[in-house]
Amino acid sequence: MKKILIFLAMLPLLLNACRTGIPADGGLNEAPLPSNPDMTVKIRSFIPFQDGAKIATNIKAECIINQQLSHFIRVYGTERDIAVIRSKDIDTASKGRVLSVEIVDAISQGNPFLGHRKFTEVAGTLYEDGKEVASFTGARFSGGGFFGAYKGSCSVLGRTVKALGSDIALWLANPVDGQHMGDSI
Repeated sequence: MKKILIFLAMLPLLLNACRTGIPADGGLNEAPLPSNPDMTVKIRSFIPFQDGAKIATNIKAECIINQQLSHFIRVYGTERDIAVIRSKDIDTASKGRVLSVEIVDAISQGNPFLGHRKFTEVAGTLYEDGKEVASFTGARFSGGGFFGAYKGSCSVLGRTVKALGSDIALWLANPVDGQHMGDSI
């Protein structure tokens, strides 16, 4: 009985540890941009799903991976002294640097009881003053990590886009054309 009471007392802490890492306000009230960034890049605040991509409707309807990906690119970009400006719309022909990113694929298989098998794939192109500089692809898999049995499907998909956000920010610091980041597909 004592073990059950201890577990129930710790349950809120465990569940809080399983959050997706995006603030309750959607990440729109974020920390300030770096004061002296080496680079400024504009991205969409909601990364679109690629036209024609066969992504399950439950992922599109229930998860916010397109908002999370944008948020994490900004968070990890700021850590690398890259000012990532999130905007509703972007124009790749505009002056300055613009990063066009799309979610190419997302798969949500499994469940907390049998094990998660989640996957997200992205593709992006960096433009400077309307000219293509470099393109990349990236993919990440996740089984949920530690305490994966206590996480929902969207939370585990959130882990994949968090890792991709870090990958993309690292790539922005030194963009190499044709680079594939993350896990192999």
